[in-house]
Amino acid sequence: MVEVALLVPWIFFLFVGVLDMGFYSYAIITSENAARVAALQTSTDPTSSTNSGLACTIAMNEMQTLTNVAGKSTCANGAVSSGNPVAVTATCSNITTGGACSDACSTGDDCSAKVSVVYLSIPMIPIPGILPAQMTITRNAEMRVGG
Repeated sequence: MVEVALLVPWIFFLFVGVLDMGFYSYAIITSENAARVAALQTSTDPTSSTNSGLACTIAMNEMQTLTNVAGKSTCANGAVSSGNPVAVTATCSNITTGGACSDACSTGDDCSAKVSVVYLSIPMIPIPGILPAQMTITRNAEMRVGG
């Protein structure tokens, strides 16, 4: 009984840590997939390379398995919050010069579509010094336009 009483807090601490890390890992993988799929879709057409609305729709569809995103269809404008946990931006950059493209890449340009997905996780049990209560996850993906 004494041994169990001494070990139960450590076993509970280990269980909470594994649960938190599993959720955060899943959220990171889902955010990365959402950025990749949105970049792929926005890169298929030169006129959609800067369409953040299209990128938002695609990313939100990809992230519906996350608890605080399920049922939501709009992205945050700017900073993420508990009520709006996902923000998506789509930009276009010139591969050759490294500078920004105009509003959209034209067919002859050497451009890439960049999508950034920012996600605010649900509050979990914090582990001081190891895991915070909430994490803001940012994932970026870039793909060549057209081709």
